[in-house]
Order: sequence, then C-alpha cells, then structure tokens
Amino acid sequence: MTLMRTAATFIGVLALTQSISAASAETLRLSHNTGDTTTWHKGAERFGELISDGSDGELGLRIFPNAQLTGGDQMKQAEMVGRGSIDFVVTSAINVTPLVPEMAVFSLPYLYSNYEEVDATTAGAPGAKMAEILADRGLHVLAWGENGFREVTNNRHPIKTPEDLKGLKMRVAGPMYIDVMTALGANPQQMQWTETFSALQQGVVDGQENPIGAVIIPQRVYEVQKYITPWHYSYDPIFIAVSQKRWDSWDEETQAMVADAAQQAMDYQKDITRAATAEGLETLAAEGMEIYEPTAADLDAFRAATKEPFDKWADKVGAELVELFQTTIADPGATATQ
Repeated sequence: MTLMRTAATFIGVLALTQSISAASAETLRLSHNTGDTTTWHKGAERFGELISDGSDGELGLRIFPNAQLTGGDQMKQAEMVGRGSIDFVVTSAINVTPLVPEMAVFSLPYLYSNYEEVDATTAGAPGAKMAEILADRGLHVLAWGENGFREVTNNRHPIKTPEDLKGLKMRVAGPMYIDVMTALGANPQQMQWTETFSALQQGVVDGQENPIGAVIIPQRVYEVQKYITPWHYSYDPIFIAVSQKRWDSWDEETQAMVADAAQQAMDYQKDITRAATAEGLETLAAEGMEIYEPTAADLDAFRAATKEPFDKWADKVGAELVELFQTTIADPGATATQ
C-alpha cells in the first residue's frame, strides 16, 4: 500500500511538474507580410521549429501571416517590433523605408546584376551597416533572406520598352517605387499586399511588380495577370529581426541559439526561393502567362529611364552608404564576411 501511495505521489508530482513547465513555456509572436503558401512563411515555420528544438520547448513561435497583427498594414510591422509590441518580424527592405529610408539602398533601380553581388552586400559590410541603422530603431537583425529581383506583370500588353508602361495603373509597395513608376510614365498606386490580388482581379490596377519565386508563383498572381517581363530592375531582400527589448531579455546562450536558428531558417528560405525562381518562368508559361525576355538594349533603356529616381533616392539614403554598396558590388569576393 505504501509503495502504491509513493508511486501515485511520484506520478502526481511529475504531472504537476510537466504542467508547470508547459505553462511556463513562452510563446513568441512573429509577423510577416505575405500569405501562408510563400517562402517567407516557410522560412518563418523553419525558424519556429529550430527555436523550439533549441530551447527544449521552452520557447515557441506563433506566426501571423498577411500582417494580421497590424490590421494588414505591412509597413507598421517593423515599427511595432521596434517598440516591443511584437517579438519578431520577417519583412522586406522596401517595406521598412517609411521607418528607415536608408533601407531603400538595396532596391535602387539596376543596382545589382546577379546573386553574387547581392550576397556580397547582405553578408558583408553593407549588411552589417544596415543592421546597425535598424538597431537605432529598436530592431535587432538576426539574418537576411530573399524576396528577390522584382519583375513586372500587367494585363494590358507586353512591356518591352519604358513607353509600354505609360498610363498603366501599377500597384507598388513603397515610396521609392512610386518615383520609379512615375519616371517610367506609369500611374503608381501604393497598396497593401493583402488588397492587391482583388485589385488586380477587378481591374482597379493594371499590374504590379514582385519577385517570381517568393511572391508571384506562391500567391498565384498568374491567375489575375497575363503578361510578365523579367527585367530584374530592383532587388529586395527580406530579413528577420527581433525586438531589441526581447533580445536584451535573453542570456547569451539563448541569444546565440536564436541567432543560429534565424540564420539557418533564412538560408533555407533563400535556397527554396532561388529554386522556385529558377523554375519560375516555365511554371508561369505553363499557367498561361505571356513572357517577354528583354534584350540588353531593352535593359539599357529601362536603366536610363530610371536614372532620375536612382539619383533622387541615392541622395536620400546618403552618398557614403551608396558608395559602400557600389564598392562591394564592384568586387563582391573581397568584402564578404560570411
């Protein structure tokens, strides 16, 4: 009888301990811009799995897609993380420009030619500098991922020259793109992503621009757009950041675990995004989109037509910052740190 009571007591204590442990497990919140089929979301899910494993279940992650925590306002997410109202954000550089104008440097028109140049900046001195700037807004950058080169789609006609954009109502994601589309003769409409699909479907706007692997395919943009031109006119990285307040609340071991989980998650997100992009044009053609592949002369014409907004935004972000990026891009193998 005594043995039975002892066993029962042990089981009761074990159950109570497990209950207390479960109750003390901390659930962190992560917000991102896009739907739950995108590589953004998949990267966030991988991050959640890694921090749960790395903390032995003491930390959990709840993911809120489509900027749910900010009422669909993708621009406010970083601000709320900076204030400590949300724990993590996965967002793109261009979406942070209202809060941190310097972030537009990544997306200056025709700054980059290829992924090697991109990776040299995010993994080198430019990426470190941007993380320093974001830290001043209460955002601790953990790792850089990939939104990608932004390609233009529309429902009117193939876009082969800058003149083909004239008069088109184009959905854009941020202030710099308003200036770019204006320079090209389009009628830019800044709009939350959560509103864009229906706006394209209903003809409120004629077109939009976004990366293929990260957005156009997983968000099924091909269902509401007929034409695409892969003009690679602007690059947009994503990043995962944590509230500085939350970061400072952890000990060094937890900080190291979270940082490593973020890096692994964003490496994974970048890999699957680039794989989807590499296969993307074939996928879009199979879905019925008409593709116009611009020539070198076409790209030169687009580059010339966007020089004015390039210069305007280069002045806004600062000559020294632009020079840091351009120097790294000119010799990408020399400045990478990771």
